[in-house]
Amino acid sequence: MLNLERLRTLHAVSTTGSVRGAAEALHVTTSAVSQQLSRLEREVGQRLLEKQGRGVRLTDAGDLLAEHAGRLLQQVELAETDLAGHRGAVAGSLTIAAFATAARGLLPTVLHALRQRHPNLSARLAELEPTESIAQLRHADIDIAVVQDWPEEPLAVPDGISCAPLLEDVLDVALPAHHPFADRSTVTLDELRDEDWVGWPSDEICHGWLENTLRRNGIERRVRHTASEHSTQLAVVAAGLGAAVIPRLGRGQAPSGVRFVPLLPAPRRRVFALWRNSTTNRPACRAALRALQDAAQQCDINAMA
Repeated sequence: MLNLERLRTLHAVSTTGSVRGAAEALHVTTSAVSQQLSRLEREVGQRLLEKQGRGVRLTDAGDLLAEHAGRLLQQVELAETDLAGHRGAVAGSLTIAAFATAARGLLPTVLHALRQRHPNLSARLAELEPTESIAQLRHADIDIAVVQDWPEEPLAVPDGISCAPLLEDVLDVALPAHHPFADRSTVTLDELRDEDWVGWPSDEICHGWLENTLRRNGIERRVRHTASEHSTQLAVVAAGLGAAVIPRLGRGQAPSGVRFVPLLPAPRRRVFALWRNSTTNRPACRAALRALQDAAQQCDINAMA
């Protein structure tokens, strides 16, 4: 009989593309991964890996077995979920990943609600960018991912993953307090075409959205400064060094040298939750999704204008 943990290891190599990636996904050493794969090869009597440059690739037999392993692991998780649903108890552990502003603007309320409603559930937060959280969701390192995209730039959701919308987040422009438009009720991007911009690092999803938005509005790329934290971006704006587009979700009070002005038309990004299809009926997963939806309904984005 094939060993389930060895099949899990082979599947991790298949999905991550390397022994090192599998080791990171499974939280073991690369040596442990190699040992599991060697034992699996002896079990099936066929080569499953072959060298490719400095790395390895799956053989045809390895690809075939990895495909079966993926289906088997989904069935195991589905069986565990159905048994948990049969018990009906919201218990065990659960990890929710969220991008930075959702982690700040939604997850504290969600985690507090889960602790109050389900004391036997241990829920934790991991702050991750959407692409990273989707990868970890597929590898079953996390249970729910809170992600974002824009209507004009939808995020690709892999097969086997379910999705539920949570809210639409509005973004405003942050201007220095002495800016000529700082006291306006609204402003357009066309009116700001000569501004320098404060944006996000190039490896973050918001970076691409900002550059593409400026380009679609015929504005020359002038992102002069980048920072991951909105507090840092706002400090640069307060110093009079540029303008920034800041979401309302998770936003605190503006620094004294900054004014938020609504953009016309208002840019909106979509925030939604993802989970594996095989965990849909897991009581802990259902409880966390309800808590996320409740927190999203309580978050009045329009009141933050």
